[in-house]
Amino acid sequence: MGGVDPILHVSSSGRVPGPDIETFVLLHGFGASSFTWRHWLPELERRGHVLAVDLLGFGGSPKPEDGPYDPVGQAGLVMDALQAVGASRVTLVGHSFGGGVAILTALGLQAAGDAPSRLVMVAGAAYEQRLPPFVRCARYPRIVGLAFRAVGPRFVVRQVARPIVYDFASITNDFVEGHAEPLTRPGAIRALLTCAARIAPPDLDAITARYASLAMPTLLLWGRHDRVVPPSVGSRLARTLPNARFHLLERCGHIPQEEVPDASLRLLERFLDASRFHA
Repeated sequence: MGGVDPILHVSSSGRVPGPDIETFVLLHGFGASSFTWRHWLPELERRGHVLAVDLLGFGGSPKPEDGPYDPVGQAGLVMDALQAVGASRVTLVGHSFGGGVAILTALGLQAAGDAPSRLVMVAGAAYEQRLPPFVRCARYPRIVGLAFRAVGPRFVVRQVARPIVYDFASITNDFVEGHAEPLTRPGAIRALLTCAARIAPPDLDAITARYASLAMPTLLLWGRHDRVVPPSVGSRLARTLPNARFHLLERCGHIPQEEVPDASLRLLERFLDASRFHA
């Protein structure tokens, strides 16, 4: 593989890539960036090569006025990035919106004859559901734009995070600063709203009908108190995917990798160890 110029910003770290080295591809959620994986990163870097991806419109990636901001388009860009670097033995890891992009990427890679070794979905969007308020706000872009300019991204991040985490103590200054900084970059708010407006694929039923074909080992991690992508989504995926393990994390909301980083990482490590022979 190779020869494709990737659009997305991808941070590479960990072990030197090679045919015997696992590659972990990290896909963040809506409104976030690769910053969300900071607690898991050292362990994944120890195990293999890590590609932390900023999806189109987020983090360090471009923020064009128009582009493939929808989940299917984002998955295509991720596939292009993996082709560009010749990634092998890939484990896809996605949170929330990024979980939806991860399962779409898995379907795309499999159709191309290069299925990933493993899939990890952390509170991943997968089926039709009621959109959370911070996504529905995209219907009113002028109001949202005015709000960001009036109160600033840090205030918005703190207010959006409060109803989606279990324990407000997890909203630290580090959390707020890390998630707010990318939203200060030119074009970030416009890109955020454009992505939100296109967040639900129009052909979702046709996509979900293909989930059962994904036979790679899959880890499904959910917070018991997730009010954004409810745990019922994870349990439904567990019934659909032929080789999936579903775990609920106690005292946790929508962001397990940040709310309960140690507990969620332990489950991830167990899964990676148990499925190593498949990779």
